[in-house]
Formats: sequence, structure tokens, C-alpha cells
Amino acid sequence: MPTNQRFETLAIHAGQPPDPATGAVITPIYQTATYAQEQVGAHKGYEYSRTGNPTRAALETCLAALESVGLNRPAYGLAFGSGMAAIDTALRLLRPGDHVLAGDDVYGGTYRLFERVLAGYGLRFSYADMSELDAVRAALRPDTRLVWLETPTNPLMKIADIAAIVAATKTNRADTWVGVDNTFASPYLQQPLALGADLVVHSTTKYLGGHSDVVGGALVTTDAQAYERLKFLQNAVGAVPGPMDCWLTLRGVKTLALRMERHSSNAQRVAEFLDAHPAVESVLYPGLPSHPGHVVARRQMRAFGGMISFVLKGGAEAARRIMAATRVFTLAESLGGVESLVEHPASMTHASVAGSPLEVPGGLVRLSVGIEHVDDLMADLDQALRVA
Repeated sequence: MPTNQRFETLAIHAGQPPDPATGAVITPIYQTATYAQEQVGAHKGYEYSRTGNPTRAALETCLAALESVGLNRPAYGLAFGSGMAAIDTALRLLRPGDHVLAGDDVYGGTYRLFERVLAGYGLRFSYADMSELDAVRAALRPDTRLVWLETPTNPLMKIADIAAIVAATKTNRADTWVGVDNTFASPYLQQPLALGADLVVHSTTKYLGGHSDVVGGALVTTDAQAYERLKFLQNAVGAVPGPMDCWLTLRGVKTLALRMERHSSNAQRVAEFLDAHPAVESVLYPGLPSHPGHVVARRQMRAFGGMISFVLKGGAEAARRIMAATRVFTLAESLGGVESLVEHPASMTHASVAGSPLEVPGGLVRLSVGIEHVDDLMADLDQALRVA
């Protein structure tokens, strides 16, 4: 609900009052599948944990509050078993024959879902560079019912002007939804709903959970009618998180603001270090003034986030060597945890786009910059770059 409380306060308290039964300050883990009813249809708000669970409800309320800070209208949150489950549910708002315009640098799993699953059910997809507003305008069609974008994108770190894309989309067709995958930024750094987006999706596995110990997803909207349909789909399809997963995510959300400040400041220093390194051909980080999306990112983001991609002069072979040589950065998929990770998108997270127009360069390295001491992170990259 609308509130005048700040983000950091909402992250700790929204949807999380002391437990009325015991006074417990932390939301309990309601590890139950079903709930007693006094008589048929007479219960305390819960019947079956696929349909609703108090721990999940706390998480959904909190995420809705975080994505709607400063809005003068309510937002509604839904939690899912993964980020992909949240995206799949959002796409179920559409009908066969509807057109989806997506960014030309979406996450590989999103592209796989679109092209290898949902296209088989009659949805039509095309892709455009969302960092170029004219390209978006040219790609919109009369039958476009959803514009789907990431900003920053994964893994090329492109920046899309959310407000400008919303305006272009609604001019083309007023009832077209704009959905934003806000995983890279988190609600602390970027508020797509305040910029006019209709739907926001997260892989809560990443920055929201923040500790690489839980898989989950979330969807937030200010459209009450869409929310009712999405809530029905959440229950009908059943890709919901368990109460322990919800509890872990709530635990992580409490420190989101603090962590995102450190992720961002560390990444800024690492990006500047890499940008000056002779072994590096280019650095993709919106916090660098040389980044083509720097001005837009500075306008719509609180800070520039913890994700960096860079290209080595030695190409794919050099990329593999540096990933084998790091000692603090762990070679692993995923992102957004407190620990720093390094990965090779072309053969890991984005292998599913190989051979497609969205194929990722083999020399690209992606970093998820954690909250360790930044001098240790730069020293680790420096020794690995010497090896590479």
C-alpha cells in the first residue's frame, strides 16, 4: 500500500509485523500444507499452501511495497518458485497470435522460454535494441501486446530508457503492457513502476535473496485487474515457493539497501580498474562515463549496480584462462550474492542463444561483484589478468 516510509524501513517492516500468536519479531516459517477450518468455508484466511501461505504473503507484501516506494497507488506482489516461473506466468496474460517485442539482449533462459516453449503455443516474438528508442518504435506492431525489457541487460549491460519506451509503447497501443525484468538493478536501485511500467519481474535468487542459498521469483504490478488474473494463474499453475524459501528471501531483503550500496561502490572501482588495464579491450558498465547508456542510467537508477561485463584482447581463450585463475572470484553461474562470481556467458548462462541473433561474444567475461573488500577483488583480477 502507499506509504511515506522510506525503502530501508519498508524492507524490514512491510508485511512483517510481530507474530500475533507469540510476539515473534521475525516472521515465522509456516511450514504447513493445509489449515484447519471451523466449518466448510470458514477459516482464518488460508486453506491450502499452494493457494496462500502466511510466510509467502509477508514476502509478497514486502516486495510490492519495495517496488512502489513513492507511488500514490497500491502495488500487488506475487512470489514464485523461480524467476522463470514468474516470467512464464506474466506471459500467460497473452493470447495466441499476440506479439511480444523483447530486447535483443535478454537473459538466455528468457529467450529459450520465448522461442522454444511459448512460441509453440501461438505467441509471436521479435527482438529490438531497447537502448535505441527509434529501434523500439520501428519494431512495435499493431498486434504488440507486451514489450519485455531488461535494464541493465544480461550480459551486455545495455541501458533502456524505461519512461521513453513506456511512452512509445502506449502511443502505439494504449493497452499494451510494458514488463521490466528488474533483477540486475533490484528495487533499491531502480523503480520501473514509477517510470510507467505495468509489470516488474525479479529472480529473487539474485540480489533480493542476496546469499546464494535460495531460488525464487517475484512479479509486481499496479494493475489490479492483471493482478487478479496473475494470482489465479499462480494458484492454477502452482509454481510457488515453499515457506522456507520465502523466509530466506525475506531475511535477505532486510539488508538489500546496505548490500546494493556496497555492490555498486565495489563494482565502480573494479570497472575503473579494468577500463585502465592493458589486457582489457572494453568494459561494459553503466557507471563509466564512456558507457553509451550512462546518462540514462544516472537518471533512472540510484547507483549503477554490481554487474560488470568485459572483453579481453585475447578473445575466448584468454577469457577461459582468467576464469581459471581467479581465487576470490568463484567460477559459477548466477549473480547477486554477497560473494563475487565470474562466468563465461557464451558457454554458461547464455549457451541457449548460441547460433541465434542474440549470440554472446566468446571473449566476454561477466562479473558479479560481491561485497568483499574491493582491494582484494582488484588484486585477484590483476593476478588473473597477468596469467591470462
